[in-house]
Amino acid sequence: MKLQDAVYNWLTIKVVAQARPDDTAAQETEQFFADLLREDHAMEQIAFTKEGDVYTVTCTANDESRTFRFPAELIEAMLDQINREPDKYANYE
Repeated sequence: MKLQDAVYNWLTIKVVAQARPDDTAAQETEQFFADLLREDHAMEQIAFTKEGDVYTVTCTANDESRTFRFPAELIEAMLDQINREPDKYANYE
């Protein structure tokens, strides 16, 4: 998986996991993508911010600082879908 795709996937599920702390599947999926970023892309110190309609991810990979920007609408689409159809995505223990 390309680095940008992995960062996008991680951020998307990270937003879901933060909004749904009791959702075991979201927590496990976020951990999967965090591990993938560390193991496959040597990513360290990953963080994100949201300013207006843009999420910015900053990280270090192979001693190189990297920045990725994504439209909030794109990142929040999964969370919006879950919120519209909560029964379809219910996965609480």
